[in-house]
Amino acid sequence: MMTEQTRPQSNSRLAQWLSWAGVLLLIAVVLGALALFGSRALPDRTGPPVEQIAVEQTVLEPGEIALTVRNTGPDPVTIAQVFVNDVFVDVRGGEAPIDRLRSATLVLNYPWVEGQPYKVSMLTSTGLVIEHDIEAAVATPRPDARFFGLMALLGTYVGVIPVLLGMLFLPLVRRVGAGMLRVLLAVTVGLLAFLAIDGGLEGFELAGRSGGAFGGKELVVFGAVAAYLVLTAVDRYLRSRRSQTDAGGSGVRLAVMVAGGIGLHNLGEGLAIGSAYAVGELALGAFLVIGFALHNTTEGIAIVASLVRSRPRLSTLVLLGLLAGAPAILGAIIGAGVNNTELSALLLGVGVGAIVQVIVQILPSLRAENSRRVEPITVLAVIAGIAVMYLTGLLVTA
Repeated sequence: MMTEQTRPQSNSRLAQWLSWAGVLLLIAVVLGALALFGSRALPDRTGPPVEQIAVEQTVLEPGEIALTVRNTGPDPVTIAQVFVNDVFVDVRGGEAPIDRLRSATLVLNYPWVEGQPYKVSMLTSTGLVIEHDIEAAVATPRPDARFFGLMALLGTYVGVIPVLLGMLFLPLVRRVGAGMLRVLLAVTVGLLAFLAIDGGLEGFELAGRSGGAFGGKELVVFGAVAAYLVLTAVDRYLRSRRSQTDAGGSGVRLAVMVAGGIGLHNLGEGLAIGSAYAVGELALGAFLVIGFALHNTTEGIAIVASLVRSRPRLSTLVLLGLLAGAPAILGAIIGAGVNNTELSALLLGVGVGAIVQVIVQILPSLRAENSRRVEPITVLAVIAGIAVMYLTGLLVTA
């Protein structure tokens, strides 16, 4: 009898899938026909060609300036001449037209001086001038083992060590009552909200520099939405498999979510640090390390605030700290070695989405017991968390 009941259900499900597949196939056929034959019936565009070039990477070596450019416009672009500070220079590369979304490397023979600003003017074959500013000329570091070791050390300084230092507050946090626990969680929400806003603004800034060839700001939004939906699905799956009586595990689960969100943010932070150092815009020094230490120590406090009612092992605490801080190492290495603004913008968006998902997880815990009301002190704690991140962020000169 069970076989007879399930057979119509399986047939109905198969028919439904076939219907969806048929609709998608029909749409694909229509769009393909429009692409092949529809354009022939449309009039050609009149007027001058639309030429857009975005400079994706600038590499400075003794006597040379190498620019990696990408055509972000609809028409091919040919670079006819290049000027540096209004002086004509010899250039290699770019002789052939650069098609849409294609890239080319222009190598300029120019005796640049370290620390001096330069304006590179690219003259296209149609007479359009596209300019690129080099604010301060600095030799681009060579990506060797010593360089990547320095990036790993810098990521450890600004990511791993501060987070682990903040987690040392766990014994003090455990002594608080239920009311103070809500305050600590509210501070955590404020800290995470600041990180989400900061990551979003940084992502939009990076996307604006990319020229929009592969989406620009849309990549930040896509990364944020995708990360939020994926992490929400994972969280619900874990909740469904976890026993309702596992109270201690829920605290560790929330700590993992918090550490993961912070880790994705620190990945984006590492990307910014690595790329800034690679182009000479980051001055390494004790003040920078201390600033990041104070700024990111609060992230460690945010992790342990969700462990008040749990008794995790020391190894679990170390793993949580590495989950939150170690991505800064990976980000610094990627940012210094792979200059890709679209990838950086996408990863920053992923970090924003992850942090917003963690905030949504914590928000129900901010209400008073047996009430849906949020106390004024809880609201003030959220504001205090944002203020702490803002004030400690002023110490960072990155």
